[in-house]
Amino acid sequence: MPTVKIKRFDKELPLPEYKTAGAAALDLYARTEVIIQPREVKLIPLNVAIEIPQDYFGLLVSRSSAHKLGITAANGVGIIDSDFRGDNDECCFLALNFTDKVVTIERGTRIAQILIISAKQVKVVEVDSMGNADRGGFGSTGKS
Repeated sequence: MPTVKIKRFDKELPLPEYKTAGAAALDLYARTEVIIQPREVKLIPLNVAIEIPQDYFGLLVSRSSAHKLGITAANGVGIIDSDFRGDNDECCFLALNFTDKVVTIERGTRIAQILIISAKQVKVVEVDSMGNADRGGFGSTGKS
């Protein structure tokens, strides 16, 4: 099992943790209270700098309950590269308030989660033909 070093900016908040034995991702907490106006995008600091091992990356996603707060990830998902590991490289969640009301994210709210995933860089080679049979285009396996 790889080791991931984590630096907390506010030590009163918990370390990221797996909440159940079967959890795939570590929960992350809002470091400060953040007020997000209707339809506004705002960064929520997540209280951690993470040293992800080489050949791994962090996939930062919304918690499934985030919609109940009126927010979603503005960029869909975030990638935390293994070389984003400085003392002040705090992970942040880019939140979109999709409601017509002001949303307040309280300090300590579990707002996002991070999956640590193995990934190797690949060599890119350009070709003029893939040399494979076509499957029918994007979304073709969804046809009845």
